[in-house]
Amino acid sequence: MSISFTSSIISRLKREIADIQKQSTNDKIKREKALSKIKQLQKNVKMSSSPTDLSSKMTQIAKLTEKAAQIEASQTALAKQLAAKNAELRQQLAKDAPLGNK
Repeated sequence: MSISFTSSIISRLKREIADIQKQSTNDKIKREKALSKIKQLQKNVKMSSSPTDLSSKMTQIAKLTEKAAQIEASQTALAKQLAAKNAELRQQLAKDAPLGNK
């Protein structure tokens, strides 16, 4: 395999890994915000006296809980992708090492 081909694969993998890590970080922030909003709504539910207001808050809590669960599932998928990309990168780096490239 040519040196430039291996180098381009390594560069692509590094970009993909960085993108996955960025998406994972963004998802974690979104999840934390959703969980924070859920806690705030739960406190407000305890103080709510209006049945309509209570129903609205409970609906929001349900939607945010679902969103947090979706983000958690996404995090799991991203972790698997990241592990696979890192393994592929290690393989490519091992192939590249005997060629004298870094």
